Amino acid sequence: MELRRARPDWGARKLAVLLAGEGLELPAATVHRILNRRGLVRVEDRHPQALHRFEREEPNQLWQMDFKSPKGWNQPVGPLSVIDDRSRYAITLFQTGTTRAEAVREQLEQAFTSCGVPDAMLMDHGTPWWNPASAGGWTQLTVWLMKQGLRLHLSGIRHPQTQGKVERFHGALEKARRLRGLPEPPLRQRWLDDFRQEYNCVRPHQALDMKTPASLWRPSSRPYVADPPPWQYPEGAEVHRLGKTGQLTFNGRLWQVAGAFASEPVRLIRIDQRILVVYRNTLVRELDLVLQGSTMVDPCKTKYPL
Repeated sequence: MELRRARPDWGARKLAVLLAGEGLELPAATVHRILNRRGLVRVEDRHPQALHRFEREEPNQLWQMDFKSPKGWNQPVGPLSVIDDRSRYAITLFQTGTTRAEAVREQLEQAFTSCGVPDAMLMDHGTPWWNPASAGGWTQLTVWLMKQGLRLHLSGIRHPQTQGKVERFHGALEKARRLRGLPEPPLRQRWLDDFRQEYNCVRPHQALDMKTPASLWRPSSRPYVADPPPWQYPEGAEVHRLGKTGQLTFNGRLWQVAGAFASEPVRLIRIDQRILVVYRNTLVRELDLVLQGSTMVDPCKTKYPL
């Protein structure tokens, strides 16, 4: 009961792991019955276990990034979170107070410096990594990420379940905020730091067979390079340099790719009557030579090797 009152957002399975660590072995069902008998189980705590989970095989193969909802934070936006897909390890949890690219880049630079660089990152179609008002949508922040050799993936529009790990993390964070309460604004980053440490190193995860994220995560072996060298496309690749507005001159006409890639070299891959436009190792645009149009594509779903 003391553990439950200290962590009202934890359920019986997690509390049973803590009790076992103190030498008291109790089945989770017994813990649940005790809590239920004392009126410490809420209706919203009763939810079915997920039947299917999808995750990468190793840490740092994919990080998921998103802002939490501003609800309850009295800020224009909730904290910025970066989660490792395999281990659920919270790489970053910081209250930027803004979605400005500079603030996000600062946090990512700190994460890359201390944790290494992942193979890929997954985000939604939101600011500052996506700009629906500009042709192509890509932003200077995403170009900066690509220059680190990252593959970038975008979740489905209006499909937050694509980013299930970071959404689940935000659910745990919201539950802690609601049940434990937040301190005054000057102390909130310290509260977030403490929550992140508990989430990574103390809180057992059912999806990890009640292990902690810290027990499965390890830093990436890919170092952060502040000024990366020019990208080397495969030998024999068809490479074109975009114009000053991010346009491609090809087949006797101009094709809009994305302004964020202005003056950058891109690789063209010909597939029948279509052209895949690849920047470094991320598929960013597809040209249709029959319909004479260019469209955004989902790099996650392409079946063609890049």
